[in-house]
Amino acid sequence: MSDESRPSPAEMPPDTRANTRTAAVIPAAGRGVRLGPGAPKALRALGGTPMLIHAVRAMAASRAVTLVVVVAPPDGAAEVKSLLDAHALPERTDFLVVPGGESRQESVRLGLEALPADYDTVLVHDAARPLVPVDTVDAVIEAVRDGAPAVVPALPLADTVKQVEPAAVPGEPEPVVATPERARLRAVQTPQGFDRKTLVRAHETVTGDVTDDASMIEQLGLTVTVVPGHEEAFKVTRPLDLVLAEAVLARRRLNDGF
Repeated sequence: MSDESRPSPAEMPPDTRANTRTAAVIPAAGRGVRLGPGAPKALRALGGTPMLIHAVRAMAASRAVTLVVVVAPPDGAAEVKSLLDAHALPERTDFLVVPGGESRQESVRLGLEALPADYDTVLVHDAARPLVPVDTVDAVIEAVRDGAPAVVPALPLADTVKQVEPAAVPGEPEPVVATPERARLRAVQTPQGFDRKTLVRAHETVTGDVTDDASMIEQLGLTVTVVPGHEEAFKVTRPLDLVLAEAVLARRRLNDGF
């Protein structure tokens, strides 16, 4: 089913979804040093367009998302605002750029603080996942609107995973201490979706370093729900990931006119 014919959460009858408004927060303040020297990772070109623009369009592709907040590098908000203004974005979606913080956690908090009061559902999406399909975005939103306080898209693991005792010096051999049951493990992606009040409480309560926002919800003792992720929602972290993203984008343009 095409994106145009597929019903989105915003098009569903009131009796099948919560009457809420949804915003997306995209933290894009990191430099992404593993991609090598150059512009911040979110501003690297993918198919001639910055990854950040692809990520913004991916969120705005959901008819349920009416606001996208981009959290820019602390000294780069004006540059990011100009970047958004220079690219065609859906007119039905509002866009806001705010300066970020020193950490991803602080940047997400600053993005939350910028949201108008009437937004009840919040997505947090990595700018480095530029190709997440709209079906995945909608699935996360629907699960939050069905009552889940936190929702993450995720994929089963293809590789066996080993738990090790980390080496004192990087690159040295590491002893295996356990082999987790692969069937119970998932590789988590974004966007992660949240009840706004719950996410705000998590940012006010959890002070330790976390790798994603869902783990903050876990620390509150609440359940995080998993919905199916998508193989094209991978994170562009290393140069090889950028090559793969270019290939996916080229296939979309050839097959779908994307």
